[in-house]
Amino acid sequence: MWTGDELLRQLGALGNPHRLRIVAALRAERTYVSKLARELRISRALLQVHLRKLEAAGLVTGSFEVGEDGKTLRFYELTAFSVVLTPETIAAAVPTLTTPESVQGDGEEGRT
Repeated sequence: MWTGDELLRQLGALGNPHRLRIVAALRAERTYVSKLARELRISRALLQVHLRKLEAAGLVTGSFEVGEDGKTLRFYELTAFSVVLTPETIAAAVPTLTTPESVQGDGEEGRT
């Protein structure tokens, strides 16, 4: 069972079309940032912002690896997760919310 804050982090992380595309792409295979940015046709900087949000929510994990050419690459892969929402799970999570701000969202409404 999630705490209210964990539930908000996960739902907030998944509540963006770029992040949904990232999750879908990583479902097939783990990959490094530059390759993922090319596949999704978004800038690496924007991709990094979205990957940090997904990582903070515990939905992806990142690690550094040294490539064949000696360059350090940041690889990402999905973390196994399942989000099942019911009125009961939401009601159980609400009393565990730690701050009033967490109820109001993260201010990303309308952003891409």
